[in-house]
Amino acid sequence: MSIQGIHHITLVCSNAQRTVDFYTRVLGQRLVKKTVNFDDPGSYHLYFGDEQGRPGSAITFFEWPGAPHGHPGVGGTHHFALLVSDYDSLLKWKRRLTDFGMSVEGPLDRRYFVSIYLRDPDGAIIEIATRGPGWTVDETEERLGMEFQKPPSELTTANRNKTRIQAITWPEPVPHITPEICLSRGMHHITAIGSDIKRTHAFFGELLGLRRLKMTSNFDDPSSAHWYWGVGDGRPGTLITYFERKPSVERRMRMGPGQTHHFALAVPDEETQLRWREKLIRAGLRVSPVMDRIYFKSIYTSDPDGHIIELATAGPGFTIDEETRDLGRRLKLPPWLERDRAEIEKVLQPITTPRWSPTENA
Repeated sequence: MSIQGIHHITLVCSNAQRTVDFYTRVLGQRLVKKTVNFDDPGSYHLYFGDEQGRPGSAITFFEWPGAPHGHPGVGGTHHFALLVSDYDSLLKWKRRLTDFGMSVEGPLDRRYFVSIYLRDPDGAIIEIATRGPGWTVDETEERLGMEFQKPPSELTTANRNKTRIQAITWPEPVPHITPEICLSRGMHHITAIGSDIKRTHAFFGELLGLRRLKMTSNFDDPSSAHWYWGVGDGRPGTLITYFERKPSVERRMRMGPGQTHHFALAVPDEETQLRWREKLIRAGLRVSPVMDRIYFKSIYTSDPDGHIIELATAGPGFTIDEETRDLGRRLKLPPWLERDRAEIEKVLQPITTPRWSPTENA
């Protein structure tokens, strides 16, 4: 009964069309499902990802127009990271994004990977991170996560040289997303904020059974613990990381545009999900009933600081009601809302979806 990795992350946006334009035209993601929030059918729920929106690649949004802006904090997500294969691809992304007029921070050496940071139109922090060099640069495979690893002073010093760092980029424009730089490899990790890192470990490491891969501190704030958990050898797409922040200093998160609503971990099937539900209840946690999301089944609980955590089944997937070639083209509703389609469509602002081609975006 094991967690397979990240299933998806769900954020809040203020404008669906603006979000579609950014994630498809700028980042090259595919809009794989245009539907509504099943619990609030008067608002969009948009899913982006690889060609089929496979678990680990899915980034989803609830549209809350007019809602107060959200912000990260204790009980919320700090950022999520997308995966690129190598350093050259990272620099190409920096050049592409800065040529779009966007502010990009980095590349920053995080010892286990190198990354850049940007913000989406609502201010959500997105990291783009390389696959390696990996976790064994300072620990053996067998002893990963067993001892505190202090960030090397030369890295923290180098990362503070912002003028030098900002000058590093790819020398030529990058007008097209080519196969070697595409972001269809899915997520690298999700980073959230907690108030007690040992209590967080009791939840993810001991209760959910994720492997602790690294105990270190935040390279930008050495007073803040930064721990990593994952599956197996800690491959990208399975990684959950937390910053520890004191509630007396760090404010609580506020839900709203620019902030994460929840993130989901993948389980293989409904039977496994039910066993997890029983285990969480026995541990004294509040757990939702199984919710039918059509494309997967879900249960919801919370981490020790109140961050919503979902356990979602790997299937049946987004092709259950559309062919792969047609994903994201029209509004899809669950059977119990189909009778209300006319009323729902009156409320929703129409969205223009750009053409997606596997040869251009893969």
